[in-house]
Amino acid sequence: MQRKRYAPGRTGSAARTAVVLALGLGLGTGLTGCSAGTPADDIAVDAKAGPAAPVAPPGRYRTLFEPCGAVPQATLKDLLPGAAALPHAERDRAYRGAAAVTYDTDRRVGCTWKADSPDTSHRLTLDIERVVSYDTTVSDADRAQEVYVRKQLAAGIPVPPTAPPTTAPTPSTPPASGQTPGKTPPGTAPTPRDPEATTPPGTTPAAGAAAGSGAPTGTSPAAPGTPGAPGATGLEPRVLDGLGDIAYLDDVLSKVGGSGKQRAVRVVFRTSNVIVTVSYQEQTTGSAEAPDSAELQEKARNLARLLAERLEE
Repeated sequence: MQRKRYAPGRTGSAARTAVVLALGLGLGTGLTGCSAGTPADDIAVDAKAGPAAPVAPPGRYRTLFEPCGAVPQATLKDLLPGAAALPHAERDRAYRGAAAVTYDTDRRVGCTWKADSPDTSHRLTLDIERVVSYDTTVSDADRAQEVYVRKQLAAGIPVPPTAPPTTAPTPSTPPASGQTPGKTPPGTAPTPRDPEATTPPGTTPAAGAAAGSGAPTGTSPAAPGTPGAPGATGLEPRVLDGLGDIAYLDDVLSKVGGSGKQRAVRVVFRTSNVIVTVSYQEQTTGSAEAPDSAELQEKARNLARLLAERLEE
């Protein structure tokens, strides 16, 4: 009987072990390939979603201060002169003020003080509103500006236009050789930009321009009700500078009853997403003169500046 030729190599158990190892490596490679494909799928989904919309920044203020305690008693004594003659209990009550009823003191607060005397009565009211934008693309400060502009327009005070951006001046062309700077070469007509070229001898440039156009000299006439207009006293309803981000003052004189007169001064200013309104009224009776506009405006503006400083703390 012929024997099989012996070939050195793996035995049966060794071969089986090699097959198992090969299958394990193949399975591991397949799992690795599947797990490596997951981030690619995620990237594809994110790319379809597109870039996230920018979120507008929140407002500077998240809460409001207590209004009835924000006005010092010394200021109240100046604003409510009739309170000094009241009995002690009534005087204390007048200086404490009455808080406005609001549903969310983080969004809106207010307070009112009043004091009456036989001939005059004074009333002071504070209204403080924190504006919140529920549109993520509009900031709280921008939304507060929209609310403020509506208040100013309702008072009949126009909003100043935004100044256009200034452009850099064009560099002038250097004079030709042999030409004196500022002189027109002989035989060349002067350009209209030269005031001396269009002004008759013996007249100023402004007068010459007025004579040629028939228009009055000087700047364009101011709008009625603004400082600088004919008959203006500087006490008309107007935009105020140096108070908050933007501010205005309104002043209204009206008749009350048969012979009474009431003047109401209102100062409104915005700081970021907070709008503050200071209303100060004085009413006279009988033959008393009308309340002085300058005095009431000064007192209202001083209190508004005090509250603006409080917001900066």
